Amino acid sequence: MAPSASTSGNGVKPAKKQLKLFAFEMGCSGLQAPGLWKHPKDRSRNYNTIEYWTSLAKLLERGKFNGLFIADVMGPYDVYNGPANFEAAAISGAQFPTLEPSTVVSASAAVTKNLAFGLTFATIAEQPYHLARRLGSLDALTQGRVGWNVVSSYLDSAARNLLNGEGLPPHAERYERAEEYINVIYKLFLSSWSDDAVELKDGVFTNPEKVRRIDHEGKYFKVPGPAVVEPNLNQRLPVIIQAGTSSAGKNFAAQHAEVVFITTFSPEALGKQIKDIKRIAAEKYARPEGSIKFLQLITPIIGATEEEAEAKYKEYQSFGDIEGAQALFSGWTGIDISQYQYGEDITAVGTNAVKSFLELWNKKAPGEPEHVKKTREHVARQITVGGLGPVFFGTAQTVADEIERWVDISGVDGFNITYAVQPQTFEDVVDFLIPELQKRNLFWDEYPEHADGSPLTFREQVFGDADGRSDLGFVAETHPAHKLRWRAGETKDEFERRLGKKRKLEGGEDEK
Repeated sequence: MAPSASTSGNGVKPAKKQLKLFAFEMGCSGLQAPGLWKHPKDRSRNYNTIEYWTSLAKLLERGKFNGLFIADVMGPYDVYNGPANFEAAAISGAQFPTLEPSTVVSASAAVTKNLAFGLTFATIAEQPYHLARRLGSLDALTQGRVGWNVVSSYLDSAARNLLNGEGLPPHAERYERAEEYINVIYKLFLSSWSDDAVELKDGVFTNPEKVRRIDHEGKYFKVPGPAVVEPNLNQRLPVIIQAGTSSAGKNFAAQHAEVVFITTFSPEALGKQIKDIKRIAAEKYARPEGSIKFLQLITPIIGATEEEAEAKYKEYQSFGDIEGAQALFSGWTGIDISQYQYGEDITAVGTNAVKSFLELWNKKAPGEPEHVKKTREHVARQITVGGLGPVFFGTAQTVADEIERWVDISGVDGFNITYAVQPQTFEDVVDFLIPELQKRNLFWDEYPEHADGSPLTFREQVFGDADGRSDLGFVAETHPAHKLRWRAGETKDEFERRLGKKRKLEGGEDEK
């Protein structure tokens, strides 16, 4: 049995919640800091080299990070000054161009032992059969260190290229498609091969009686199967991650997610989002407390003194690209911010959609008063450092205090830490912030291991044995994928009868 990620090396459970820490990255320059590729210490322009990712992975493992979360977009931000105008994104390098996220995993995994990888793939991008093969391959090669961040996509520029020139489907339809998509993924991973299908004895590599078609026929997909990747018994199914707090997104997370990534500007707003998803999970899907972990995006700016940190922030902001920031804002919200004058208070003249977004925007720069007029220029300047998330600046002690405050108020389980300047931001976190968190017993000192010295899987790292699941490497019994696993020793007929019986009890149709 794997040791709990929530226990210290001597087996004594700490009084404080130990945090989950992930680095938030993307195959691009700048990410949440448009224009900072121009900073003399920034190396994010080298995102398209193997060395960039292997050195980052080694740095994160030195800091004992849980993992590397790799975001993705599949088209340029082209709403600003639009429609279909990607000039600002191109000039500023605002998440354009980009690399496909899975391409960096094998090299990064080869130079690390414990670091997990959360990969973003959109359900409009490719057939689930193909994604299952890619995810299964990566999870096998990393011995269970992979998770899938399920997104339904939000950029028309991506949809036009992925859906034969068609625009992005309506929001509700995207989630309906995502629901069917993830169920196909579950079936391919769990119901196509039994745990003991690969026998390697008596001249038999795979026993064909332990492999079956899934014969999925739905509204969006027809997938006969079987899957072509053998079961990875380390964790059997990659960790399911979700990011999105719309009504449909919360419902999807409550049913399927093991990790939820949220971005808000205050711990109070974050706590409300977490409570909403937990409530839906418990009331609608009978998923108990602790079955979903929550992460919040932050950008730490750390100095030896408060004054040094403030000076760093202002220096970084001076390199920010205002046009690129507006391209990002318009892409994130779907609202072309160029329709407003620079000095206009957008919350006074904006549409209901942009007003509701900016009502939650209480991001502050050093020395800024509490209530600032939310003009187009102000919002853009705030985006240049930290993007869509808050910036925690100060000494390592001050930043750790702010992290504790957010945890105490919101109940969040951990943080996705992104950079202003790469790799300096991550180096400061590893060298100064993490030791301070360790001193406060908020973060582990070493990666836990199995009794034989082998590393934990992504799922074991995140959950340990804290939620009482019987199989630490697999989803909890209350997760919808749990019942779909074809177990060792179960014949094909026995499995199909069990699967059919469960589907009848739930009011669904039997699989063919």
